[in-house]
Amino acid sequence: MSRFNTIEEVLDFAIKQEIKSYSFYLELADFVEQPEMAKVLNDLALEELRHKAKLEAVRTGQIALDEEEVSNLGIAECVNDIVPDAKIDYIEMLVVGMRREEQARRLYTNLASIALNQQIKEIFTQLAHEEAGHKLRFEIEYELMTF
Repeated sequence: MSRFNTIEEVLDFAIKQEIKSYSFYLELADFVEQPEMAKVLNDLALEELRHKAKLEAVRTGQIALDEEEVSNLGIAECVNDIVPDAKIDYIEMLVVGMRREEQARRLYTNLASIALNQQIKEIFTQLAHEEAGHKLRFEIEYELMTF
């Protein structure tokens, strides 16, 4: 993993990750056949754009960082990985979303744990919390649909 020397490098990295997530969800939305799944994925893509905007606002000093506790149902850790294809069903799409958000949460948690600068640590900790919130949305929907 790269070592970051400035807050700008950290923010640039995080912004690029959010752009990748945005693109992933848009591509997946175009790939699925069911309109309701495409809407869920497009909504999630917009959430990733909001993360990008938030990071950009942090970079310009327009917003300060804060932390809030996010719950975790632990479902993403217990379901099998799924490779999305055109015939993905709603439950499988939820699993893909849970896994992707869990990976993003882990990435930001790991980056926070190795950050030497307290500001950088706070940015990645907040992003980890936000990704955990996205994962929780998928987990709640998964639980409603399967239990």
